[in-house]
Amino acid sequence: MSTTQASAIDMGQLNCFIGQFVTDLGAAVHTGMVVIGEKLGLYKALAGKAMTSAQLATKTNTDERYLREWLASQAAGGYITYDAKSDKFSLNDVQALTLATEDSPAYLPGAFELALGSLAAVPRIAESFRTGAGMGWHEHADGVFHGCEKFFRPGYVANLVSAWIPALDGVKEKLEAGARVADVGCGKGASTLLMAKAFPKSQFFGFDYHDKSIEAARESAKREGVAGRMSFEVSSAKDFPGKDYDFVAVFDCLHDMGDPIGAAAHVRSSVARDGVWMIVEPFANDHLKDNLNPVGRVYYSFSTLLCTPCSRSQEVGLCLGAQAGEARIREVVTSAGFTRFRRAAETPFNLVYEVRP
Repeated sequence: MSTTQASAIDMGQLNCFIGQFVTDLGAAVHTGMVVIGEKLGLYKALAGKAMTSAQLATKTNTDERYLREWLASQAAGGYITYDAKSDKFSLNDVQALTLATEDSPAYLPGAFELALGSLAAVPRIAESFRTGAGMGWHEHADGVFHGCEKFFRPGYVANLVSAWIPALDGVKEKLEAGARVADVGCGKGASTLLMAKAFPKSQFFGFDYHDKSIEAARESAKREGVAGRMSFEVSSAKDFPGKDYDFVAVFDCLHDMGDPIGAAAHVRSSVARDGVWMIVEPFANDHLKDNLNPVGRVYYSFSTLLCTPCSRSQEVGLCLGAQAGEARIREVVTSAGFTRFRRAAETPFNLVYEVRP
């Protein structure tokens, strides 16, 4: 930078931007710290009582010197509470709920695991910027699959049964009475299992093209004791089997598909005449200017690393992206022959649409 350029810059703006950079850099490396903390059970160990680094090392069978550095990073980031007088570390109630309680609707570590796994693809995605090539979901690091389930599951726990399904006209009553349900793009089955446990009279069918995720979903169904009334099969969204489903659900994956219109057309042929299709998508406004916020930043970044390459790797490669917005989703749905579409519910992270033939 020349002297002339430097003198023309507003130093207040420069310092503000550098402050943002420091925050972002700390957050970037902090991602690995959170994944380590969850993997080694450090947050859960601290949730019980305050401890010194030596006490925590003994309890978790970890090396104290490494642990001391990790604790300092967590305390500096506000993820762990430090008492200078006692030289002990602990989790307050909010920290324990979000970092140590896996069944909490606000459990956070999965998001960091997803981010860390996604970043492993940066060299390949950078090359894709030059070639336009795609990268299939199945080609990513395992942390992407595990992290994705952990990332989305808390939102499903908090909203799916209590708010989203009741927001759909007559669907809750059908599920309570006994319905046939298809969960398309089910991944490891977090959403399917939540519905199966909430509606024991209904039968559930989960479909995903990723074989490892389907294997994990089957194991989870056995572990949860619901395998007898649900099945998981490897299948794409354009050719999953079955007809006359009373309810079809697609969670956070329509925008990942290469041919979402083709997938929507197949849903149209598979759902019963009085059936309902629920589409859950990342929250997004229709215009870029309205998505330039912290949530949009997260979704656009994940979309660059995961969603857009995934779509590009498939036939058609429409590449809706994670910030498609309601108008674009409506266009996809109506192009496939559906005639009724409405926004049924929303959260800061998701939009829920009700679609009918």
